[in-house]
Amino acid sequence: MSTMHSAAQVMSFTMMTFLLAGLVKGVIGMGLPTIAVGLLTLVMPPAQAASLLIIPSFVTNVWQLVAGPSCAFLLRRLWPMMLGIGVGTWAGAGLLAQDAGGRASVTLNAALVVYAILGLTRIDLEVPRTWESWLSLPIGAVTGLVTAATGLFVIPAVPYLGSLGLEKEDLVQALGLSFTVSTLALAGSLFFGGIFDESVAGTSLLALAPAFIGMFVGQRLRDRAKPATFRLCFFLGLLGLGMHQLTRLFSK
Repeated sequence: MSTMHSAAQVMSFTMMTFLLAGLVKGVIGMGLPTIAVGLLTLVMPPAQAASLLIIPSFVTNVWQLVAGPSCAFLLRRLWPMMLGIGVGTWAGAGLLAQDAGGRASVTLNAALVVYAILGLTRIDLEVPRTWESWLSLPIGAVTGLVTAATGLFVIPAVPYLGSLGLEKEDLVQALGLSFTVSTLALAGSLFFGGIFDESVAGTSLLALAPAFIGMFVGQRLRDRAKPATFRLCFFLGLLGLGMHQLTRLFSK
């Protein structure tokens, strides 16, 4: 926790962050971990920010996963990627907990910038079905390593899943599956690293309420607001946040 902020200020900021992150997820179907970790690192180390994400991310993504009819089909199709996520996160275990030189912050914000650029350019990637058998495992492993190093599990999982030609609802479920596995793997990594303990779990549980409130409001806004406009603001905000943090880190 930053010494420049009181415990009450950090708690208030944490709850407002999860409210906003849930709102974004409710409107566009993703973004909760990215918004939460990206903003929380303004007031706390990346490892602590990632640990607060565990319970809200797990519950909301399980909900997203089981809401559709294709869970079993996606498990059969994507299990090599899920295995890779577990292996990659295990291989990178301790990267967040042991970081003392600011490498995690740099990597985190670089990942935010890359993710934002990919979202803004909206490059349509397409992976042939015949490539999945050998590509899914390494994609999962790289996602796991990025998860272990930054607390984010969007790169390269989200672009890859978007390139598989899945139907809209199947893609939403596939993202829920990937994020659920990544959250569990990250929780294990942080637990064995001594970061995710009972006190942190309690705060993470408290953050579940604003996350769900935000999702509820966001789902209502989805029918009134244009998701494309919201996505544009989301990725521009991530780009600005990542660039600002990188500039601040490198100017020290």
